[in-house]
Amino acid sequence: MSTTTDLTAPGSPDEIPDNVRHLRPTGTDATPGAAVETVPVVLDAEIVDEDQAAVRPVLVDSAEDTTDDSDWVTRLRHQTRQPIVPHYLSSVAEIRQTARWVLRHYAHATGYHAARVPLYLWRLAARSPRGALLLMAATGRWVSDSEGRPLRREMALRGDAERYLKLVAERNARVRVRTILTLVAGTVGTVLLVVLPDVAPGWVLWLCGLVAVSLLGSLGSTADKPVATRAVVQAQAARLTSDLVVKALTSLSIAGINGPMAKNPNAIGFTSPIHRDGPGWRADVELPGGVTAADVIERRERLASGLGRALGCVWPEQAPDGHPGQLVLWVGDRDMSKAKQPAWPLAKGGAIDLFTPQPFGTDVRGRWVSFALMFLAGVVGAIPRMGKTFTLRQLLLTAALDPRAELHTYDLKGTGDLSPLAPVSHRYRAGDDPEDLEYALADLRALREEMRRRTKVIRELPKDLCPENKVTTELASKRSLRLHPVVIGVDECQVWFEHPEHGAEIEEICTDLVKRGPATGIVLILATQRPDSKSIPTQISDNAVLRFCLKVTGQMANDMVLGTSSYRNGERATQFSFSDKGIGLLKGVTDDTTTVKGVYIDGPGAETIAGRARAVRSAAGLLSGYAAGLDVEVDEVAADTLLPDVLTAMGAADKAWSESIVDRLAELRPAVYGPWAEQDGKDKAKHLAAALKPYGVSTVQVWGTDPGTGKGANRRGVERAHITNAITERDRK
Repeated sequence: MSTTTDLTAPGSPDEIPDNVRHLRPTGTDATPGAAVETVPVVLDAEIVDEDQAAVRPVLVDSAEDTTDDSDWVTRLRHQTRQPIVPHYLSSVAEIRQTARWVLRHYAHATGYHAARVPLYLWRLAARSPRGALLLMAATGRWVSDSEGRPLRREMALRGDAERYLKLVAERNARVRVRTILTLVAGTVGTVLLVVLPDVAPGWVLWLCGLVAVSLLGSLGSTADKPVATRAVVQAQAARLTSDLVVKALTSLSIAGINGPMAKNPNAIGFTSPIHRDGPGWRADVELPGGVTAADVIERRERLASGLGRALGCVWPEQAPDGHPGQLVLWVGDRDMSKAKQPAWPLAKGGAIDLFTPQPFGTDVRGRWVSFALMFLAGVVGAIPRMGKTFTLRQLLLTAALDPRAELHTYDLKGTGDLSPLAPVSHRYRAGDDPEDLEYALADLRALREEMRRRTKVIRELPKDLCPENKVTTELASKRSLRLHPVVIGVDECQVWFEHPEHGAEIEEICTDLVKRGPATGIVLILATQRPDSKSIPTQISDNAVLRFCLKVTGQMANDMVLGTSSYRNGERATQFSFSDKGIGLLKGVTDDTTTVKGVYIDGPGAETIAGRARAVRSAAGLLSGYAAGLDVEVDEVAADTLLPDVLTAMGAADKAWSESIVDRLAELRPAVYGPWAEQDGKDKAKHLAAALKPYGVSTVQVWGTDPGTGKGANRRGVERAHITNAITERDRK
C-alpha cells in the first residue's frame, strides 16, 4: 500500500504551493489495479539522505544554477553582428543606385513645384484677404487681452472681489501697453507705405508685396486645402503593435493559440521589440507550445484580415535560426506586388561573370537577392500566367551577358516568349513539332558527349590549375580548354519528358546533366506549369539545386518544385494570390528559403538586353551556332561553312593572322577544324590559304602583336573585306 508524504508537518505550509508537481509513486509494492495516491513533490526541497528519501519530497526541477557558464568569448561568437554600413551603401553599385534614386526623387519634386509656382501664387493672392481679416481679428484679441477674460469671469462668478480687481488692473495695464505698440507699428507701417514708392527700387516694392501676400495667403489657408500639393504621395501605414499582432493571431481559430490565451493573456510572447525593418515592421513572435509557424503561414489570408492590411503586405515565415514555434512576421507599408522595384542592375551594365553572384530579384523588404548561376541545375514551376516563362527568360538573359556562355534555348510552348534570346543562342528552337524534338534530342546527345569530354579534361588538369576538380572562371576563359559555361533553358519541359517515343531517353540524358553537369560548367534550367512527377521526373527534381516556385494550387505541386516535406515545413507557394505575379519562393541558392519578386522584363526590354549581349559576343568573336547563322543539325556540318566560320573567328577585326583564325575555328568546330590547330603556325597558315583558294581569297601580310612575346610582327593573314566579297559573289551565283 502506497503512502502519502505529509507536507503539513511543522514548519511546512498548510497548502501545497504553486511550485509543486504531483508524481505517481513507483515501487515493488505497487500492484496493478491497486489504489494509488499521488505524492506532492516540492520543486526546491532537498534530499538529505537515502533513508529520508521516502519521506522527503523528490526533486523534479534541478535547483542548480542554470546561468550560462560559458566564457564570454564563446558568447560573443554566437551573437549576430549588425552591419556597420547600411545595405544601400554596402557596395559601389548600391551607392550609385541609391544616389541616382535620391537625385531623381528631388529632381522630380523640384520640377513638380517649379511648374506649379504660378498656381501657388494665385492661391496665395486669393486667400490673402481672408488672411488679413484673420490677422486683424487676432490683433484685436491680443490688444484687448481676450485670453484673460475666462479667468476674470470666473472670479466674478465666485464673488472674489479682491482677485477680480487685481486681474482687471493687470488687464488695463496690459491693454494700455499693447495699444501703444499697435499704434506705433501702424504709424511706422503707414509711413513706410507712403515713403517707399519714392525712395526704394521697384523690385523691392514687388518683393515686399510678394512677401506680404505670401504671409497673408498662408495665414488664410486651411489645413485641408494647403497651398502646395505633394509631389510624392507616401504610403501611410499604421504602426504594428503587440496588441494588434496578438489580436490577429487569436483570430486565426487555432486551438493551440486560443486555448492558452484564454488562460494566460501572455501565452504569445515576443523575443525582441517590434521594430522597423526596411519599408515595413518586423515582429519576432514566440507562439504557444505545440503551435508552429507553418500553422500561421497556412492562414496568411486570415492573418492579413486580422491585421487589417493588404494580403501582399503580410509575410509570415519561420525564424531561420529558431525552433518551429518561432514566427517572424513582416508587415510592409505597401503591397509587394504593387511596390515599385528598383531598376535591375544588369539592365544597362556590361559583361558579367556567371561564376559570381548576380542579382535575381528583390525580397519582401526590397533588397536584392543574388546568386551565382554556375554549378547548379534549376527548376521553375507555377500555374499558368504567374511569371514562370518571364523568370526563365530573365535567367537566360543573365547568362547571355557573360560572353563566354553558350546558350541552348528551347521554347516548347512555341509562342516565341524566348525569341529575344535567339540572337545569342548557340541552339534555338520554338515549338514541339517532330523535327524540333529530333533537333533537341540530337543536341542533348551532343551535350552528354561534351560533358564526358569535359570530365576527362578536368581530370587531367594539374592540381594547381584545378584544385577542386571543377570548372572555374579562369579555366572557362581559356578557349583552348573549351570549358566555357553552357546554359540550357527549357520552357514547358513536360513536352520532352512525356513524349511517347523519345521521353525516356531525354529523361535519362537530362538526369545525367543535372547530376554531373554543374561540376563541368553545364547548367540545365527547366520550367513547367505542371509540376508533377511526369512533368519533372523525381530524379531530376531531387538533384536540382535552384528551385523557384511561384503560385501553385496544391501540396504535391509545391513539394515537386521545392522538395519533399517543404509544404509541411511551412514553405508554401500556395499562399500567393493571383495578383502576386512574378513572386515566388527561392530555395537552394540562399541561406534560407526566401520570398522573392523577379524582375519584370517585357519583350522590347529583353530584345534590348539581348542585343547588347550580342554586341559584346560579336566583339569578342564568340558568336556561334544559331546566333552566327550557322545553325545546322547537330550530328552533321553543312558542306560549305568555311567562309562564315572564318568571319565568326575574326570577330570584329578587319584583319587577323591565319594561325589565330585556325585556333578559333578549332574552338568553333572541333570535329571539323581540330586537326588544323594541331599543326605549327606556318602550317596553319598554309592550310587555311589552301582552303580559301577555291573561293578566290588569298592571304596577305598582316601586322600584329604576338600575345606570347608582346612584340609586333608581320605574318600571313586574312582581310575581312576579302571574305565578305567572296560570300557575296558565292550567293550571287
